[in-house]
This record gives sequence, C-alpha cells and structure tokens, in this order.
Amino acid sequence: MSSDPNSKYQSPLTSRYASPEMAANFSNNKRFGTWRRLWYNLAVAEKQLGLPGITTEALDQMQANLDNIDYEVANAEEKRRRHDVMAHVHTFGVAAPAAAGIIHLGATSCFVTDNADLIIFRDAMDMLIAKLVCVINDLSSFAVKYRDLPTLGFTHFQPAQLTTVGKRATLWIQELLWDLRNMQRARDDLGFRGVKGTTGTQASFLTLFEGDHAKVEELDELVTQLSGFAECYPVCGQTYSRKIDVDFLAPLSSFGATAHRIATDIRLLANLKEIEEPFEKDQIGSSAMAYKRNPMRSERICSLSRHLMVLIGDVLQTASVQWLERTLDDSANRRISIPEACLTADIVLTTLQNVVDGLVVYPQVINRRIRSELPFMATENFIMAMVKKGADRQECHEQIRVLSHQAADVVKQQGGENDLIERVKNTAYFEPIRNDLDSLLNPATFIGRAPQQVDNFIANHVTPALAPYANVIAAKKPAELSV
Repeated sequence: MSSDPNSKYQSPLTSRYASPEMAANFSNNKRFGTWRRLWYNLAVAEKQLGLPGITTEALDQMQANLDNIDYEVANAEEKRRRHDVMAHVHTFGVAAPAAAGIIHLGATSCFVTDNADLIIFRDAMDMLIAKLVCVINDLSSFAVKYRDLPTLGFTHFQPAQLTTVGKRATLWIQELLWDLRNMQRARDDLGFRGVKGTTGTQASFLTLFEGDHAKVEELDELVTQLSGFAECYPVCGQTYSRKIDVDFLAPLSSFGATAHRIATDIRLLANLKEIEEPFEKDQIGSSAMAYKRNPMRSERICSLSRHLMVLIGDVLQTASVQWLERTLDDSANRRISIPEACLTADIVLTTLQNVVDGLVVYPQVINRRIRSELPFMATENFIMAMVKKGADRQECHEQIRVLSHQAADVVKQQGGENDLIERVKNTAYFEPIRNDLDSLLNPATFIGRAPQQVDNFIANHVTPALAPYANVIAAKKPAELSV
C-alpha cells in the first residue's frame, strides 16, 4: 500500500481546517502520552501508600519515557493481541524495563482510556472557551463602534422599524454569552473516573492493599489529584457514565446553532451589500463570475455548524444503550463523535473570529435602504405633527393613506423610487408641516434606545462576564485560516 498520504482519505477536519493545537490535542501522541502519565501517577501513588515492588528506578524510567512512544512496537503488539491498552502496556514496559512488571497494576483498561478522555476533553474545552471569549470581545468592540449607526430592521426578512448595526450585534453577543456560560459549566463539571477497577467496585485494589479500605480510598484521591482534578466521580461501572459525554457535548451543539444564526445573518446582509465578511486582495469568489464576492467563510461556518449540531445525537444514543456496568459498543462511536465535535467547534470559532475581526460595514448603502423605506415608517410622525398644528387626526390619516398607496404603486408597479415625501410636500393639506419634514425624517429619531441598550448591555453583562478571562484577551492572536 502506498505511503503517500494523498492516496487515502484524510478527514478535512484535521487535514484542511482545524487549528494545530486542537488537532494535537486529539493526536496519538497526546492520547498515549496521557495513558503513560496515568500509569506513572498510579505507580507513584501505589508506592507512596506502601505497595511493595515499585522501585525508584522503575518510576524514574517511566518518567523518562512518558513521550518516548515506539509506535512500531505498539502497532505490532496490537495487531497480535487485538487490544490497544495491553499493546501500550507492553510498549511502555519495553521503554521502562524496570517498571514492566508493575505498569497497570490493579487497573482495568478504562483506568487509562476513560481518565485520559476526561483530561483531553477538559483541555479541548479550555481551548474552545478561550476562542469564544475572543469572539465575544471582538464582536463587543464592533457593537460599540456602530452603537448609533441606524439600519433597517427586518422581521420575517421584511422591512420593519429601524435599529442600529451595533444593537443587532448585541443579539449575537447575548447568545454567545450563554454559550460561554454553558461551556464553562460543562468544563468545570468534568470530574475524574479515578481508580475504580473492572466493574467499579475497586476489588482489585482492595486485594492489593490487603483489605485496607482507607488506603484504597486514599489511592483514588491521590491519583485524582496527581492527574490535575479536584474530585472524581463517587461511583461508576467499568466506565464513567456516558451521561457525562452528553453534558460535555451539549454546549458545543448549542453553540453550533448560535454560530449558524450569526453566519446566516451576515450572509443575508452581504446580499443586501450592507455588511461583508473580509475578502482578501487575491481571493477568487467564483471560477466563472470574476466579479463575485461570495461570503464563503460564513457559508463554511453554517456548513460545519450543521455537522456540530447533529453530533449530540451520537452521544445521546450511546448513553442510552449502555448495559449494566458497561458495553463496548460505545468505543468506536466515541472515538469519532467527540473529537469531531471539538475539532468542528474549534474550526467554527476560528472562522467566526476571522469574520468578526474583518467585518466591513457600508454606511451609505445602509442609509440608501433606510431612505427607501423610511417615508412609510414616518407617516405616523407626520400625523402627530399635523394634529399638533390643529389638524383632524382621521382626515390626516386618510390623506396619508391615499398618498402612500400612490407611492407604493410607483415602487411596485412602475419600478420607480419611493416618492411619498415629494407627494406630501406637494399636497396643500400638509403645508403646515412642510418645513418640518426633513427633521421628521431623521433616521436617528427612529432608533429608540438602541445606543443606550448597547452601552448598558456591554457595561452590565459583557464586561463582567469577560472579566475572569482578562489574561485570555490579553494573549489574543489574529484568527488565521489555513484555507
């Protein structure tokens, strides 16, 4: 078989899109290196608690070879034994011969597989949280910058009352803040499987410590602490409950919905030519239509977010069909679904930050669209101004109704510009407010409290939420895309 990587399928998640750090987090080096650290922590704790046969030489050799993994030996052994954990027990023993007889002492496979997963998942969530914080921070700066720039609001994607570009961005930020809360909660809730034995009873360790329950409990606590966790799950079967995977992945799928919504809004606004994602100098939008500036980054966000949203189904189904103390039909599915969820969320966040950092706003286009719709919206103001001048409200309403329908006919049937204002100016009935029409049409008078809402939201909600992540923001780097 060819050794050329281009001769076989490669997941685009890692070969094309994912950040180097997230790809490394789910690499064989990280996984099997973590297994070795767990075996080392177990041996250190067992020796500390007086278990005989674990020498200082054995621990030194283990520590010196935590990352020195001979994959040729491991692969050959796994092919022979059909058991990945035992293959790596053997390979670690070859590298640390003084420890060969005590590696994995008292443990079951899930001691390394499950505990390593929890470590890897926690590290992945730390990376995702950091990237989400940067997206929220950058989008908040955008909201503040455009806090008072009027823009046409849309309901049902039909013209509605005015809002501001910044206020619209706060709608996106609010959902991202909820995602941050959910991800941080899931990260903090992750515990450690600990040292529990084959069916969770710790029977093997009770035998090793000759029936000393206190030492078994101390061993569990000590390995948990050595592995960087404050606490372990109090009970489990052979595996930790796969319900934990549901709690871990649910915030990522929920974030997928947020990202899809934001990217869709940007795509709609790009079609209106009001806002565009960054477009590089030599970038090509279409192989046929050279003039096109397709929102391909936002489209990528939508595409990958759909994948992210559906992965929750895998872990839900896996959690629901675990039999008694465990069944192995979770393993192959988890190897795919959970890493893919983290990799996909990482890609979506990197792309979203790249888009947010480079958003281009076109105020003149926005203003032109406002001017085409504002006359209809301003009619209520015209009526109120006329009444203040002594006019009859009902008669004024009828005058406006007739003129509005005439202007709408020009727009819809004749393809002309909205000429309602000119019709009002040229109608003798509205002579009392003719000189006031320009002020009555000022877009800034139609945005309500939008600028103040932006200010209050940033000060009272965003700033406090991001305060614990000041170091993350200070270390922020530009979000660069590989393709």
